[in-house]
Amino acid sequence: MGRWKKGTVKRAIVTPDKHFPLADGPAMNCLTQAIEIVKPEIYIDLGDVGEWAGCSHWQWNRKKRPPLEYQLPFIDQDIEDVNAGMDVVDKALNKVKCKERHMIEGNHDAWMNAFVVENPFLKDEYLFKNAVNLRARGYNYHKNGDFLTIGKLSFYHGNHYASVNHTRNHLTRLGTNVMYGHHHDIQQSSVTHLGGQKSAWSIGCLKDMSKDKNAWLGGRQHNWSHAFAVVDFYDKGRFTVHVVQIVDGKTSLWGEVLDGN
Repeated sequence: MGRWKKGTVKRAIVTPDKHFPLADGPAMNCLTQAIEIVKPEIYIDLGDVGEWAGCSHWQWNRKKRPPLEYQLPFIDQDIEDVNAGMDVVDKALNKVKCKERHMIEGNHDAWMNAFVVENPFLKDEYLFKNAVNLRARGYNYHKNGDFLTIGKLSFYHGNHYASVNHTRNHLTRLGTNVMYGHHHDIQQSSVTHLGGQKSAWSIGCLKDMSKDKNAWLGGRQHNWSHAFAVVDFYDKGRFTVHVVQIVDGKTSLWGEVLDGN
């Protein structure tokens, strides 16, 4: 990102798990409205942009995986659906001329790469970064498990460390400021070391949270929330985080009500 001039701000919008085509419509509408208001200079997608059910190893758990020719039509449909969802976000970003874009590969996204490894005669076009046309879209690609650091804040998908208080667990393990998705909940923890305060943020998800779209939960209740984050970077990489929670398809931002319904 280069150096910050004193008193200037670079603003980012950070979005968590959308799981296209299972993204929540009203929540996504709130996001695109927020992009128009915020006019970010930086966009960061924390991954699991797709559900990728067609290549999920879970659907064949305890079953024999069918032949490749049976699976490919479902995967091709996944690719079409995920690209269509990304088109909606990119249209909003293009409108406000947001040029710096980052895609952090999620664990679901990485299933596509594993599928190519299992079927090595498949073309590289099925690798995640190629399937969603990241280069043509102008995104910087960060593979699953890698960290993107801007100023004094790091970002990654979030699938390294779990537990009920996973933000505290991240702080204990990493010892740095970090923001992530993956867990689908909103959570924040801070600790103060001799070197100063460090914080971790889990910023929810943007997927459909209904019971019928998450049958794998077996009816269990969850603590998920729809949200995204606005991050202001300023003066030597310092930053301010605003987590914007969306409830019933509505939220507010900078004095404006966003209604995605």
